[in-house]
Amino acid sequence: MRRQSLWIAICAATFATTAAQADFIDDSNVQLKFKNFYVDRDFNKDTNANSKGYSNWTQAVTLDAKSGYHEVGAGIQVGADLLAQYAIGLKSQGAVDDIHMPYDYNKKEVEKDNAKLGATLKVKAGQTELKVGDLLPMSPVLFFDPSRQLLTTYSGAWLESKDIKDTKLTLAYIDGINARYDNQYQNLTLFPNNNFAQAEAQNKTTDDGMYILGVDHQFTPKIGASYWYADVTNIYQQHYVAATLKTNLTEQTKLDAHVRYFDNSESGDKLFGEIDSQAVSAGAKINHGMHTVQLGYQQMFGEHGNQAPMFPTLGGWVPQPYLDNWSVASFIRKDERSWSLGYTYNFAEAGVPGLSTTVRHFRGDNIDMGVNKPEGKENENNVIVNYVVPEGKLKGLGFNYMFIDTNYNFGNDLQEHRVATTYSYKF
Repeated sequence: MRRQSLWIAICAATFATTAAQADFIDDSNVQLKFKNFYVDRDFNKDTNANSKGYSNWTQAVTLDAKSGYHEVGAGIQVGADLLAQYAIGLKSQGAVDDIHMPYDYNKKEVEKDNAKLGATLKVKAGQTELKVGDLLPMSPVLFFDPSRQLLTTYSGAWLESKDIKDTKLTLAYIDGINARYDNQYQNLTLFPNNNFAQAEAQNKTTDDGMYILGVDHQFTPKIGASYWYADVTNIYQQHYVAATLKTNLTEQTKLDAHVRYFDNSESGDKLFGEIDSQAVSAGAKINHGMHTVQLGYQQMFGEHGNQAPMFPTLGGWVPQPYLDNWSVASFIRKDERSWSLGYTYNFAEAGVPGLSTTVRHFRGDNIDMGVNKPEGKENENNVIVNYVVPEGKLKGLGFNYMFIDTNYNFGNDLQEHRVATTYSYKF
């Protein structure tokens, strides 16, 4: 909690000294967000009779306050943001540590509620902005997690500059993670180490943080490219290269395509031994009117490692949506090949604006399960329904339903239902 308290104190001082300034107040954006979330997961007992399903129903409220900027001289502007999240459990069955409440490993119990408080100091000059404190990054090497009740946040500093035409430069340092099911910052570790206290006791965390460098450049309005580098000190380092294409195939048909490459290796003291992992993925999204088709292909390479058998991500269930077939099954095992096909329909032209549905199928094979073991295979099906009230007194009220069905020839098959109701009130 030491980092969190420091950032809150800094931002409180910023609010106190600048709140009287008109721009700071007039340009602010303050929202109160409500989310009712239910998740239910069942395992196939034929796969593993000892596996237990679980369910969790919670209600959350989030205060998301973003200030405007106050000029302090020499073209420098300052501001501060506050993110206060609170969730209370309504009903829970089956205690696990990957939902959205703190989990007591000694008592084997899920806590009744969860609270997160984070603050961010922001400094801006021209098209360059520095944020220090609570962070919600969306990058190829680090991403926050919106998939459960409360958001995963990170502690550190994030510098982003767009002063060079058609180019975005990013420099960042991350020194802690407050995972979706946690209520305090923890040192970084490697997935699947999600019990931070145990990882710390086993010397499997780094207190030297994560360093990030990113360059995104738009060569033409249609063609872009990116290079990112990340070093999770003493655990793994990562190189990311990508090319993108956005164009109109016809007057009503749009194409959004990309090719992405990750190269992962061990870092520094090698807390998790040798890491050798590469991933190539390609994806395309074709939109025509109310119809969108999505295609994805992904392949894993490398020897991986005894302590890092999958594509490396941070402990705390940190997602990697820049892998085309990232989902519940994830499709990130040794030598795995996978593809996906999805379809989305927007019901606006059918007379139901605000409603959309998505169906998607993933399939992976060629998984190296070890010597004298058969080829590993997995597949997943998703059905997603979204509806947001487009007008009237309930404008902005949202409903989301997601069905997930995953099947493996080496693990526990599962089915999951997620239901969320959301509403945001803007002051």
